[in-house]
Amino acid sequence: MTADEPDKFLPGRHLIEGFGDGGFRFGGMSHQGSLLIVPSGMRALPVKDVGSLKPEHLSLLVAEKSEIDFVLIGVGGKIGPLPKAVRELLSAAAINYDVMDTRAAARTYNVVLAEDRRVAAVLLAVEDV
Repeated sequence: MTADEPDKFLPGRHLIEGFGDGGFRFGGMSHQGSLLIVPSGMRALPVKDVGSLKPEHLSLLVAEKSEIDFVLIGVGGKIGPLPKAVRELLSAAAINYDVMDTRAAARTYNVVLAEDRRVAAVLLAVEDV
């Protein structure tokens, strides 16, 4: 599964086993690039930085919102604002979200998932963690 193959996904809910060096480990596999994690599974997200995140990247998040209580958004190594169009999409869809650096988002995702809560995540890959 690579960022260049956004149709590739791993079904189900999986803990993030590791992150950094431009990717993530989960489900016993390694993935280079960013991730969109929704109830149906983990998908490659073709986004390298928060400024490149567009509403169309989050269409599955909106489609599965009835199974999600909140979304953790890891925007890379440093916290920065979401693009206005993305904020507007999340607001219009009544999706609760929290923006943080990717390190905090991945760790929080694991804790919340272990509690069996209805969480989704957008995790932008970081080179060094």
